Amino acid sequence: MTDALLTIYDLQLSFDGRPILHGIDLSIARGETVALVGESGSGKSVCALSMLRLLPQAQYSSGSIQWRGQGDILTMPEAELRQLRGNRIAMIFQEPMTALNPLHRVGRQIAETLRLHQPALSAAQIQARVAELLALVGLGDAARFMTAYAHELSGGQRQRVIIAMALANNPDLLIADEPTTALDVTVQEQILDLLRELQAKMGMAVLLITHDLNMVRRMAQRVYVLKDGKVVEQGAVERIFAQPQHAYTKLLLNATPKGQPIAARPDAPIILQASDLRVWFPIKRGVFKRTIGYVKAVDGVDLTLRAGQTLGIVGESGSGKTTLGLALLRLAPSSGNLIYAGKNLRDIAGKALRHLRQELQIVFQDPYGALSPRLTVGDIVAEGLDVHRPGLGAVNRTAAIANALAQVGLAPEMMSRYPHEFSGGQRQRIAIARALILKPKIVILDEPTSALDMTTQAQIVDLLRDLQRAHGLSYIVISHDLRVIRALAHDVLVLRGGVTVESGSAQKIFAEPQTPYTQALLKAAFMHE
Repeated sequence: MTDALLTIYDLQLSFDGRPILHGIDLSIARGETVALVGESGSGKSVCALSMLRLLPQAQYSSGSIQWRGQGDILTMPEAELRQLRGNRIAMIFQEPMTALNPLHRVGRQIAETLRLHQPALSAAQIQARVAELLALVGLGDAARFMTAYAHELSGGQRQRVIIAMALANNPDLLIADEPTTALDVTVQEQILDLLRELQAKMGMAVLLITHDLNMVRRMAQRVYVLKDGKVVEQGAVERIFAQPQHAYTKLLLNATPKGQPIAARPDAPIILQASDLRVWFPIKRGVFKRTIGYVKAVDGVDLTLRAGQTLGIVGESGSGKTTLGLALLRLAPSSGNLIYAGKNLRDIAGKALRHLRQELQIVFQDPYGALSPRLTVGDIVAEGLDVHRPGLGAVNRTAAIANALAQVGLAPEMMSRYPHEFSGGQRQRIAIARALILKPKIVILDEPTSALDMTTQAQIVDLLRDLQRAHGLSYIVISHDLRVIRALAHDVLVLRGGVTVESGSAQKIFAEPQTPYTQALLKAAFMHE
């Protein structure tokens, strides 16, 4: 391509002699948006990181990465490479919380890239530019955001800060690696609209790395499909979506959580009921830490869960979904009525409550963070057994672990391996196996498919339905992905600011949402279906 900014020729990469990329050819033109898609482990992020030579352990057996016809990035001197990184080529990393330094304020982190690449700027000019960048990405209260730390911002705000850092030096190419992963649907739309607007304003090219094909349809002109480190198909987005040629591309296009919730008995007994449930966190100020107010994370929520059924809890980030789930398990301090199987959970404490917890299990949002890297999979899955059934014996313990792994589609031989040896979808299955081994009555699933690629999402949803059908489980599914909720939930509770906005049967809410907030969530989730 004569107007190519970056061109990759026959790129072959390996780690410790293990081939990862196999002859990648790719080009990105000025002002163009190119998408790189594929399942987890297909080589997308490795390919992108190679464009900035950010993989010091990688061995490149052949190929080149040409930048504007001025030289090969793979052989470029370190001084030139430093001028390229964060200056002409910028990158938005997948997880904004880990990409931001928790010890430094946001303003300082944005200013750092300006000082590095524009040393002639004065302190006042840098301050003004930081404020300008924050306004550019929709964070207009510059004084507030410049002095904030990453943990004080929402997921969408952190992603906007990352974008501001990437745009600080007006790059020619922006690499966006899963830029909306784990963000709720309305914030996803805001971030994508922002990227489109900034691209039009600045004329930069964008390389979009994603597993979300709806995002590709909205954002990109051309797409490359990666499988096992090879480009299996590439071309214009319209052609790929209308007439995919490769079987793998067809699989990706059809991979989305589908199907209906399992058939449910309308007269099934109520297993969990909450009324006027509140979780208020005190705001303390002054030397004596007097309480001056409250953060009302959950404020007067009522809900009902029937045996063998699924309740979906949806809402934007910060709406109180996860806090509500923790309160239902008495893992967060709360007030209000909480009845499980006819028993008031407020009256149960100490040893009796610990014994009851085997019937009430949770699968946390981040399976990698929830699994100890120092324990084998077998020991992780057996953690609950060791607490609740310490006298089980080694043979029975091993058999129980093998059975739990088999139920979630993992080979029993995997019990001797460690979490880092598994993909994201496999780690989620391990987390589910850990919850199932105690034969619970209720499982709370907090974003069970967050950050998983589409094919793995569909597999996890199918697995959850099969387990519910086989064991009569009751689920509470907390998710910002309304496709997952539609495929699993019998009833839905919509939260906003800790308050119930709408609740009822899933079928009715998806067909006829009553409130503008629910309508906006559904429009953002399904606008391209």
